[in-house]
Amino acid sequence: MAFVKTLIRTPWFWGIVGIALLLTLNVIKDPTYLRIGVNSTTGLLAGNVLDILRVSAPIIMIALGMTFVIATKGIDLSVGSIMAVGGAAAMETLRAVEGQNAVGAMFTAIGVALLIGALLGLVNGVLVAVVGLQPFISTLVMMLAARGIARVITGGQNTNATNAPFREISNGQIFGLPTSFVLAIVIVVVVSLIMRRTALGLMIESIGINPAASRLAGIRPRPILITVYVLSAILAATGGLFTVSEVMTVDVSGTGYQMELDAILAVVIGGTSLAGGKFSILGSTVGALLIATLNKTVLFLGVSAAATPAFKAIVIVVLVLLQSERVRNYVLQLGRRRSRKEVVA
Repeated sequence: MAFVKTLIRTPWFWGIVGIALLLTLNVIKDPTYLRIGVNSTTGLLAGNVLDILRVSAPIIMIALGMTFVIATKGIDLSVGSIMAVGGAAAMETLRAVEGQNAVGAMFTAIGVALLIGALLGLVNGVLVAVVGLQPFISTLVMMLAARGIARVITGGQNTNATNAPFREISNGQIFGLPTSFVLAIVIVVVVSLIMRRTALGLMIESIGINPAASRLAGIRPRPILITVYVLSAILAATGGLFTVSEVMTVDVSGTGYQMELDAILAVVIGGTSLAGGKFSILGSTVGALLIATLNKTVLFLGVSAAATPAFKAIVIVVLVLLQSERVRNYVLQLGRRRSRKEVVA
């Protein structure tokens, strides 16, 4: 019983409940929704669940980076635009490098995209930690600037490229699961080990809980903040690579558009407070899966584009209310009062 009470109080538990409810809603509309078959053209497994896992990979990446930024009481509004920069850099590199189907060209494109992402994250970190700008302002400026950089890289045009190994990042499978999702989970595990097996995670949380006290304890906030924003940008560029590898095209206006909102929602759903402090990597991952399931559900149910934001808002508000212990206690008290009245009657 104690385990159940602890589980109910865990924010990511309600994220899993939300995913289950959304999948149930889809199954009610189409009983074959969860069916997984073999694509006769590619010979790979295919199904809606695998599609959800594939589209969740970029969201997991930006949500993971956003988790650490929010834990320091910051915000990173530039992750969506940095996704576009990463995708644009990769596509242009693949077009320029000889041997377009070579593995070396793929790693060169990935390296260039991550390097540019890291530089943009470094600018964010310096503006926040050294110059002292508010994270909202500095990353808002970077959001606009990075979208412009993506246009400069591609000459303002949507750019496509051909590289079979790079295309396999999103379209290939490992043990029946999308390669991009497997890579995302591996990155989550590696980052989790770094954060929890070293003092870095504790220092990030201490800066978010009480910056003055952490400074008195000998923790230098500037290197930590710069590291957090660089990490967020690298993960955002990785998300951009996952996105463009699916169609081998970067849309400089559409790639990563408003993805920063999905990242923030995933982090909040996962239980990390916007006030900073303790963070939950598992919670953010579950939140990202929920956002991907919700996006897929919106399309599957045929919700109109005009009503989509309202539909998503209703689902997320209900989920956040379920996470609230005060709301749950109020509902339980109402149930008990009703039961007593029925006994008295």
